[in-house]
Amino acid sequence: MKGYNGRYLDIDLSAGTVEVKPLSEDMVRQYIGGSGLGAKFLYDATGPDTDPLGPENIMIFASGPVTSTGGFNSDRFEVVSKSPQSGIYGEASCGGKWGGRFKKTGYDAMIVRGKATSPVYITITDKDVKIEDASDLWGLDTFKTHRQLKEAAGKGAEVACIGPSGEKMIRIAAIIADGAHGRAAGRCGLGAVMGSKNLKAVVVNGNTVPEIADAGRIKEINKSLNKSMKEDAACMREAGTTCALDYFEEIGNLPIRNWYQGNWPEGAENLKGYTTVKTHKAKRYACGNCPIACGKIVKAKDGPYDGEDVAAPEYETVGLMGSNLMIDDYDIVVKENELCNRYGIDTIAAGNTIAAAMEAFERGIISLEDTDGIELRFGDGQAAIQALEKMCKREGRLGELLCDGSRSFAEKVGPEVNEFIHQVKGLEFPAHDPRANFSLALAYATSNRGACHLSFTQDYEETFVENLGVEASKGRFSPEKAAIVARMQDWSCLFDSLCICKFARYGGLMLQQTLDYLNASTGWDMDMEDFLKAGERIFNLKRLYNQKHGISRKDDTLPPRILTHRRGGGTNELPPLNVMLSDYYDFRGWDEMGRVTAKKLNELDIVSQKAG
Repeated sequence: MKGYNGRYLDIDLSAGTVEVKPLSEDMVRQYIGGSGLGAKFLYDATGPDTDPLGPENIMIFASGPVTSTGGFNSDRFEVVSKSPQSGIYGEASCGGKWGGRFKKTGYDAMIVRGKATSPVYITITDKDVKIEDASDLWGLDTFKTHRQLKEAAGKGAEVACIGPSGEKMIRIAAIIADGAHGRAAGRCGLGAVMGSKNLKAVVVNGNTVPEIADAGRIKEINKSLNKSMKEDAACMREAGTTCALDYFEEIGNLPIRNWYQGNWPEGAENLKGYTTVKTHKAKRYACGNCPIACGKIVKAKDGPYDGEDVAAPEYETVGLMGSNLMIDDYDIVVKENELCNRYGIDTIAAGNTIAAAMEAFERGIISLEDTDGIELRFGDGQAAIQALEKMCKREGRLGELLCDGSRSFAEKVGPEVNEFIHQVKGLEFPAHDPRANFSLALAYATSNRGACHLSFTQDYEETFVENLGVEASKGRFSPEKAAIVARMQDWSCLFDSLCICKFARYGGLMLQQTLDYLNASTGWDMDMEDFLKAGERIFNLKRLYNQKHGISRKDDTLPPRILTHRRGGGTNELPPLNVMLSDYYDFRGWDEMGRVTAKKLNELDIVSQKAG
């Protein structure tokens, strides 16, 4: 098997055992790698009776067939597990350098099952795999954990770990790689799954590169993209992922005041990348094998990391912990981001939940007694930081109310709050408003992990259809979105299974070139039809997993505010979701309740064979 190592690790923390198992080529041809392979492992091993925080749940760390081949933007990794936040399929994608180093240890994936009797961490090299005592690490934040383990492991080692929030099994806890540079597998609460297993960290350090079928072809693809990666993605290269924040505010895409307010141009001006890069003298940061380098590094202010380099907040964080809270002081947002990364918590879930709490406080639904005396009002940055710290620590009455996300917050406070929390299937909205683009409304409603902007990337809607075999979009407020959403969801599954960053599309990476990467790495001759079919197979398998958990049309919906409140400003439209859902199910070949049919399973050859 070229492009793959052809084996994976199966680690049982309850038994303290490590097994090396072969990976079937037939299976990777069907599910590619990354999240596709992870979904197959999860489907085979867990079900409705599996407690997400119980030892019977498994978590999968997986690379892709292009990882460590030199292909642009391909050193990511995927984490897949049953989500403690939503109770259904969960996955999180992470950049940085951990994924490429893991692949070089000689494994394509790792399954972790069971629960250690005391805190442990796993070290993986191309020579051995060890389960080691982590008692002295338990309680440390992710920055200190990363620094300590990286120094002990030596040159080239990379660390993915949890902080105190994951240890406390807070259901929106994240897994953090690259230490203070803060690359996060943030969504779905998978840091809590690590905590439930007493697993503090995974340290990887290897130099074994898998055999590549045609390394020259990969270099040719890179050469053809080298100029466009820097020039076409210049906005992101220069100003980071917040480079277009003011444009998003203008068209009604930016969340403002808990998704209620239409415009806030002065706030957007203060928070956009071209402003903050200058005011904070941000330095550029790149994940493994990435020529775009959209990451930014700034100096922390105050606290234990005062004056040290930390990750600048990405667009989702700025939108949800900045404008959605009516905070335009960038230093406050940097501090919020630092706290989330240090404690190990999802900034998207945290920002949405604090916004809901602010609205609940201003409406008189919760009181000072509930907020531990904090005047939790929109625009108050210090109050937001206080609330965030309590959330990350599960401290006090307010910390207990907030720590498990917005759906949990509503369950604890009362049904009135359901009118203004923003989640789908338990997963909070990213910082893109589905009223600004009806494709996004349909994608949020039908995404397998809950509200997800990475299963459908609206910026590519006009430019990617020629590869997907569907008609071009008829405008962002057209209800005719079924085909483009379904096909782009399949495309996203391919990128997440190859472990290639979707931002590479800004640099000119088209679908054909991703297929070329795959074939050059593996020596396969897969054509576009089979490639797209693999993406469709992966998406349908994830849906089938959720279907086993009772997910159907009733769950493919959007929050009340999104379906009933015209926010004004850049958009004054409401998505006709039910009509779009029916068209979408028809296009997918599902039944009218949104269930995958036997005919579709046969068509995609989704069979019951095991992944190993």
